[in-house]
Amino acid sequence: MNQPRSVTVASLGIAQTLAWASSYYLPAMLANSMARDLGVSTPTVFLGFSVALVVSALLGPFAGKAIDRYGGRPVLAATSFIFAGGLAALALAQGPVGLFVAWAILGVAMAAGLYEAAFATLVHLYGKDARGAITGITLLAGFASTVGWPLSAWLELEWGWRAACGVWAGLHLLVALPLNWMLPSAPASPPSPAAMPMAPATTATAPAPEHEPAQSSARTAALLAFMFAVTWFISTAMAAHLPRLLQVHGVPLATALVFAGLVGPAQVAGRLLEYGLLRNIHPLVSARVAGAMHTLGALVFLAVGVPAGAVFTVLHGAGNGVLTIAKGTLPLVLFGAKDYGARQGLLMVPARFAQALSPWLFGLAIDRFGAGALWFSAALGALGLAALMLLQGPRRAQIRPT
Repeated sequence: MNQPRSVTVASLGIAQTLAWASSYYLPAMLANSMARDLGVSTPTVFLGFSVALVVSALLGPFAGKAIDRYGGRPVLAATSFIFAGGLAALALAQGPVGLFVAWAILGVAMAAGLYEAAFATLVHLYGKDARGAITGITLLAGFASTVGWPLSAWLELEWGWRAACGVWAGLHLLVALPLNWMLPSAPASPPSPAAMPMAPATTATAPAPEHEPAQSSARTAALLAFMFAVTWFISTAMAAHLPRLLQVHGVPLATALVFAGLVGPAQVAGRLLEYGLLRNIHPLVSARVAGAMHTLGALVFLAVGVPAGAVFTVLHGAGNGVLTIAKGTLPLVLFGAKDYGARQGLLMVPARFAQALSPWLFGLAIDRFGAGALWFSAALGALGLAALMLLQGPRRAQIRPT
């Protein structure tokens, strides 16, 4: 099916918004109610979420291989059913066993239904010219927390957390499934720079040379995997604990919620900046700029205090927004489109395990150190930036105009 690229981007973007809002951003709003109703502690609910992330890490490479071979349409459509099943199981859970089984099912869906799968789908369709489309879906899905948090909270307040999970399950079947099924099953023709007008014909889209030494490729992959792990750890920690982190720094609850609500718009603003001003430069350069933002914002917040809370959340959100795109574009630019899905799945394995540990470890850090826990994430952000600085830059990669 020769579907316009804008329709593909819109379909994937909306489906991704639903996927993220009903999985990654679900525990922050419903964990306390789940814990009370099921007779477990709140950390136990987050442990279930960690189980989902471990399952996702283990299955991610297989999902990537499936998309490389069959395209994203059948894989993403299947995940709509699995998301719905996992959320239904969560709504019906009666104790810790049902809780963990439901999260394990959601982990299967997350392995093949979040950004990595969407990025692999776009690369399968558009090859090395997928950068603009990758940015497009992250622009739409950047509002997942902005939409998901208040909707989950409202549904829980009106009808309870079980009904909230049921509504999200229904949205996967009624909205996400048709959107994923309407995706093109294969490229209309072999991708070429001239054939893909949405991808800028710049030096930024050329892959690394085919004759790159194996040792250099392994080093590049190791640095990318480490950087992804660090950024996913930070983003997951902030998603789970940002309102609480702001409060231990002295920000009142109502103000903390307002500040935390700035993350979603800031992510979208960062992605708009990447799509506009930064689209004509190498994605490694924009990733380095973004990689400094969390640490910079944290240091300003630690030095100034409450008045700089909004500065911290905006810088964190903007940096995280651009780095999300980098997770899709850097492997494409540095390694090329061949076997992209399988490689992306492998690169993200450490990140998924870091995600699994993040809510628990950062929660312990807040319990132990209070406001000082922010030094931990600031230091991790600095290490991630160091990994980006060690990656081969545009000149050494011998990138040529297309």
